[in-house]
Amino acid sequence: MTGVGPGATAMVDDLRRALRHAAQPERAAGQQAYMKSTMPFLGVRVPEVRAIVSRIAAGYDADTALEASRRLWDDATHREERYAAMALLRHRALRGDLRLVPLVEHMVRTGAWWDITDELAHRLGDLLDTRPDDSASLVRAWALDGHLWIRRIAILSQLGRRARVDRDLLAEVIERNASDPDFFIRKAIGWALRDHARTDPDWVRRFVAAHELSALSVREATKHL
Repeated sequence: MTGVGPGATAMVDDLRRALRHAAQPERAAGQQAYMKSTMPFLGVRVPEVRAIVSRIAAGYDADTALEASRRLWDDATHREERYAAMALLRHRALRGDLRLVPLVEHMVRTGAWWDITDELAHRLGDLLDTRPDDSASLVRAWALDGHLWIRRIAILSQLGRRARVDRDLLAEVIERNASDPDFFIRKAIGWALRDHARTDPDWVRRFVAAHELSALSVREATKHL
């Protein structure tokens, strides 16, 4: 990667050293097998990856964190480096920053797996809070994308928003994907509905009754109703 500033280089180096210091090789093979990953693991748990990133990122500004995130992602040799790259996007000063969109999209398309997509869905949620109109348009477009994982992140983009959920947007992205036969899309639809059922169970009941959803989506959606 070209054009990386000295601050970003130092940050990436600090993160790599810390991750390798925390490595537990005895865990690595099991993690790789569970995640069906071609990229090896170091054996660092995700909460510890986030703690390392939080500690190190505190010494850098948001622009440097954004730059370092892209480099860490593209040059990763172990999956925890990609987890760290995503964790950098949680930087307080980057919350709801539209500059995240191209990097989030790049990560989802190149990462192409559920652990990547599901974590990054929360960054879309942040954007929906700070830039609702721009972000809703993006989510609607991604709900029709030809890439499975881009569609999944659109469906999951409102996880945890509770009373702030845009129900029209939620309904639209689900309706556009309700007939998709893929397991990960059907599971995401059920998860998104189940999450919203914590806040508005009656709306979810009505939605499920009014739409032709897969058995998997219905089962997930109504699990706690």
